[in-house]
Amino acid sequence: MTDLQTSPAQTLERPDTRRWPLVLWSALAGVVLAVIWSPRLVDSVIAGSIADPVVGGEAAEVAITGSVAAAVFAFVTGVGGMFTACNIAVFGALAPMTAQSQSMGTRLAALLRPLAWFALGAVTVAGLYGAIGVYVGESLPQLSNARIGDPETGMRVRSLQSGVVFTVIGAIMIWYGLAAVRLVRNPLSDVFRRRPNAEMVFLGALVGAFLIGRPFGMFRNLYAYAASTDNPIVGFVTFALQSLGNIVGVAVLLLLVTLLSGGRFQRWLLAKPGRTARFTAGAFILFGTFFVFYWGAKLGNRAGLWWWPTMPYNA
Repeated sequence: MTDLQTSPAQTLERPDTRRWPLVLWSALAGVVLAVIWSPRLVDSVIAGSIADPVVGGEAAEVAITGSVAAAVFAFVTGVGGMFTACNIAVFGALAPMTAQSQSMGTRLAALLRPLAWFALGAVTVAGLYGAIGVYVGESLPQLSNARIGDPETGMRVRSLQSGVVFTVIGAIMIWYGLAAVRLVRNPLSDVFRRRPNAEMVFLGALVGAFLIGRPFGMFRNLYAYAASTDNPIVGFVTFALQSLGNIVGVAVLLLLVTLLSGGRFQRWLLAKPGRTARFTAGAFILFGTFFVFYWGAKLGNRAGLWWWPTMPYNA
């Protein structure tokens, strides 16, 4: 790693007695968040208020006419869906990378480099999924209205896909967080050490994989249009743009923190040995646990396998 790119997963060199309390409290916070999370607030109120006025109607149902309209729709709905747990967690990995630059110009340059590699990972995964969807077409689970079991009350096939995908993503995030504080071995550590940019591509790929699981109407609307064109390039480009829009939130948040704090937040992360690793671990374990329980545990609840608590607004 260069001194401008300190990997959050490589910064804790000695055992830290505070690791297990950090893991347990972060995981507990993730479970609580999974219980109180409001999908309507995030998907309809926040995402809808951003995307609907721009696309000229309800993004989940508005007709997409032509490739230019599809490109605009893709980016705008991606921005609308940027308020996601994974994006927030990735902030913990990206923030330390601008901490050691002295001038604002070099600090911003140090920020843009990892963001570019991060975007590459997201665009590649999302774009390939969009292109594959064109070939698969309407038989893709994400586009299906079929239910498992009872045709009226059974679990939707696309819900099963979402639950599996996000549970896997959550497990990877927990693993990454535990590896940051050296509680588990990171099998990719040698790769990340030799090629620092590979870590950003890996994290970006996690965000790009969000589109594989998202069951929300505005994303399925875009996928249905891409599949109808029978053109894998349209599928790749539109999903790549949607993923870029999705990570705008991370970029804007990092830029604001860097500019408004003058780098003080990043320097605070590096002020004590192990603080960066603990910050990263806490963020990834919290949101990884959220994914595992919000998607995995609720999936089991929908299948009638076990009980899961619900709030009046998210039942």
